[in-house]
Amino acid sequence: MQKPYVITISSEKGGVGKTTLATNLAIYLKALNEELPVTLFSFDNHFSVDRMFRIGKQQSRHDVSGLFTGQRPEELLEIGEYGVQFIPSNRRLEDLPEVRDAGFDRLARTLASGALQGIVIIDTRPTLDILTRNALYAADRVIIPVKDAASLENCKNLYDFCESQGISKRALRLLPCLIDSRIRYKGPFTDAYQLLKAYAINRGYQCMEGFIAKSPKVESLNTNPEGRIYPILTHGRGTNVHLQFSHLARQVLTAFKNCKSHRIEEIRQRLTAQKQQQEQALKLHRERLLPHCLICGGPVLEQNTAYFFCETSDGQISGFLEESCFSDLIFRYFYRSQKEIAPSNPLRELFRESAQRSYFVMRLAATNNGLEKSSLTFHRYDEEGLEISQKTIEIKEFKNRFLQRGKTNLYRLIEATFLAEEVAQDSFLLIRRVDSLTDSGLLLDEQHAAFQQTMTSVANKLL
Repeated sequence: MQKPYVITISSEKGGVGKTTLATNLAIYLKALNEELPVTLFSFDNHFSVDRMFRIGKQQSRHDVSGLFTGQRPEELLEIGEYGVQFIPSNRRLEDLPEVRDAGFDRLARTLASGALQGIVIIDTRPTLDILTRNALYAADRVIIPVKDAASLENCKNLYDFCESQGISKRALRLLPCLIDSRIRYKGPFTDAYQLLKAYAINRGYQCMEGFIAKSPKVESLNTNPEGRIYPILTHGRGTNVHLQFSHLARQVLTAFKNCKSHRIEEIRQRLTAQKQQQEQALKLHRERLLPHCLICGGPVLEQNTAYFFCETSDGQISGFLEESCFSDLIFRYFYRSQKEIAPSNPLRELFRESAQRSYFVMRLAATNNGLEKSSLTFHRYDEEGLEISQKTIEIKEFKNRFLQRGKTNLYRLIEATFLAEEVAQDSFLLIRRVDSLTDSGLLLDEQHAAFQQTMTSVANKLL
């Protein structure tokens, strides 16, 4: 299925006609091809799109915020006037945490996961905020309306952003808008359109063919007793602007038909490939997971039980430690507790609570004489990778001490993670608490990158 062709209307300068351009371009495109799906939405908060296209007065349960909160775009649509489908606006869009925390690719990912087809037009704010950046990142074509030298100067920021994201500058086109055709100059550039176009070309910018003129008739379409916004196609046919929009819509339609590779489709394919790679890596990682607790040897059960996930720094061994086993081991060997700490003991509860915000590291150090004179170091780090504490056990007669009455829990952990043949001699064990095996799946997938980042940070500190 072909993903949509996205057109973003953007300018950091206000009052250049972005919304008029976006709304009327949608209508003219639909008039040129009634079978073509045309979708429109705005990240601005003036609700012009809703006023122009909504049929009836019933408010929608959905709006553009759904594009950042995980909803499929086709679920947000309303069928509007003139056959244009639109997504209702949101007055507080920038206040949503999902928007504030969004990456530049959030919108593109949403569109790539949906079923929209045809042409999608995005009206943006007069600022290069996170919403505008998302709209630029998703675009096949960026149309930048300019009406004077000041708005032309602001184009540089849009070009710089696209260049920083590896987006081809060929996608960007300037369009002189609100040009007063009555103004004439002496010299080679006879009017404002010719002058702006020359300035743009001199700066290396490409332009759409033609321009959109300033028209009192068109401006009056936004103000009337009914509170409606009337389109140029139906209420401005006698103006030059009508012909100019017809010409612009034909350019856009031609570019859409000639587009061989849509950006959203490219992003979808990239995401699919990434997902397949992640699934393969996760599968391999799960295959290496040992099926039993590395301390007591008991089976790891699929139940709502807290565990500690652990992995050697060389990635050869990974598995789980039951919470009670790990806590007992810590209190006995590193906190020197001579008697068992009951589950209800405040010390255990304090450890359990603080463990949720910590990483633990065990490192076996040996002299040239091997394990006969060794030490086991226990480090604790916060989530930022800063060391909180460090304790060391001196082991003078390693095997004799731990095997006098059979294998102790600490010996089992050391044997499984430090003495295995495939584990590097200088490796360490990184340990992180997970609330259940369900959460551990997340740890091995989305959160495993953070786990590996901490692993690298700790390795650098232990050098």
